[in-house]
Amino acid sequence: MSAKKSEKDVAVRVSLVGMIANILLTLFKLLAGILGRSGAMISDAVHSASDVFSGLIVIVGVRFSSKESDSDHPYGHERFECVAAILLSILLLLAGGAIGFSAVQSIISGDYKDRADIGLIALIAAVVSVVVKEAMYWYTKINGDKINSTALKAEAWHHRSDALSSVGAIIGIGGAKLGFPILEPIASTIICLFIFKVSFDIFKDNIDRMVDRSCDEETEDEIRQLVLNVEGVMSVDLLQTRVFGSKVYVDIEIGADSSLPLTEAHQIAENVHNAVESGFPQVKHIMVHVNPKDKD
Repeated sequence: MSAKKSEKDVAVRVSLVGMIANILLTLFKLLAGILGRSGAMISDAVHSASDVFSGLIVIVGVRFSSKESDSDHPYGHERFECVAAILLSILLLLAGGAIGFSAVQSIISGDYKDRADIGLIALIAAVVSVVVKEAMYWYTKINGDKINSTALKAEAWHHRSDALSSVGAIIGIGGAKLGFPILEPIASTIICLFIFKVSFDIFKDNIDRMVDRSCDEETEDEIRQLVLNVEGVMSVDLLQTRVFGSKVYVDIEIGADSSLPLTEAHQIAENVHNAVESGFPQVKHIMVHVNPKDKD
């Protein structure tokens, strides 16, 4: 099984697990909201239902990005995953906006005062939602980091946004029972701002990946040091990197003894190529140019 197919299978499996969890949570929250007379919990159920579509976006994006290179796309299709992550960041922004709008509207209208009779089952549902969605956040994030999938990382934050909205529901329901129902819209407003920040970060990171941003300095320094440790390399004269979706392309110029035969200089370049691709799995391709250097 190729590495690309294995990564696709991981992303699809994680997304399917998330979709199933969201469907079950939607039904549970909806039932709890109706039985517990909690409008906040019913809204939370709608939020979970919308998350099912984010899982579909990840699956479609990953399937396209994992396609092999062809004559029309010689550098592959990795950027489709960035497109999926950007769409997810927009959905995350809309979800945060809906939470914030509802909270501000509740504060202005004063309808939060009518939530003092919320049933205990709504509070239980909110707690269950936080636990499940936070678990889904870590499950998705760990796998997203493992295969370096920007779409999965964005989907992880979508799970956490749902957990945070449920935190607002817990605060609101608990506050209502303690005589402070206004706590829910206040908490939801703060959560909304946090979700906005996360969605912006995801959007910016993936736009950077779409326009060939270079790797961070730490990664470039590690690549440079690895190359300098390859036998026969006298210097690194140029190192350029560009992020292409979830992969990295590297162009490097090295210095080697000018008296070496062409075959030996070529072998040094091959050793550099293999060392970088082995040491940095995210590197999809490296171009090595050899410059002649005098020993003295």
